[in-house]
Amino acid sequence: MSDQKIIITLDGWSSCGKSTLAKALAAALGYVFVDSGAMYRAITLFFIRHQVNIADPLAVEKALGSIQLHFVFNPSRGASDIVLNGENVEALIREMAVASRVSEVAALARVRQFAVQQQQRLGKEKGIVMDGRDIGTVVFPQAELKIFMTADKEIRVQRRLKELQATNPAITVDMVRENLEQRDYLDANRTESPLRQATDARVLDNSKLSPSQQFEMALLWAREAIRKANAQ
Repeated sequence: MSDQKIIITLDGWSSCGKSTLAKALAAALGYVFVDSGAMYRAITLFFIRHQVNIADPLAVEKALGSIQLHFVFNPSRGASDIVLNGENVEALIREMAVASRVSEVAALARVRQFAVQQQQRLGKEKGIVMDGRDIGTVVFPQAELKIFMTADKEIRVQRRLKELQATNPAITVDMVRENLEQRDYLDANRTESPLRQATDARVLDNSKLSPSQQFEMALLWAREAIRKANAQ
């Protein structure tokens, strides 16, 4: 009898490296990685392109009805790219224009309901690692392992600056800090599914951890959770 697979969720603040860790965990365990943030970014890109008035519920509903999302494996990255209505938009959704709008779009109740339905569909077979803001609290409250990631704000700012400067050398630390603070506030204070640490989540503060150190810690937790699930 094969091992029972579990659901692993990674929630936490922006620029804590959730996606990087989630991808590494999924690869190590042979699980599927689902980037929930990419889903919200793709929706935001669609809204920007079509000038959707997010204050108009009918316009939002109509826009969501025109959106189809799925993931396709990209061998050059060793990870999945998100596809919006047949177009691979993985690179486009990482640009500042999307980053500056994603929190306000993701705060919309109908948008979150739409995304959560997609995410839960992807998780029916288990064997997934998914990162986001409300994955362990709203999307998969029954997940066998929940990790809540955090780090010092200034460390997160520097990480984000380095990431963005690769494609936008003109970006400044003040621009990144303002964007990060805005996203933190919106994520924590939105009415629909705000960012919260699940009561049974394991906290991973990676302010002073190397990528390999945080990976080894999370992998240890994952293997413990898998053993527990198979012992029941």
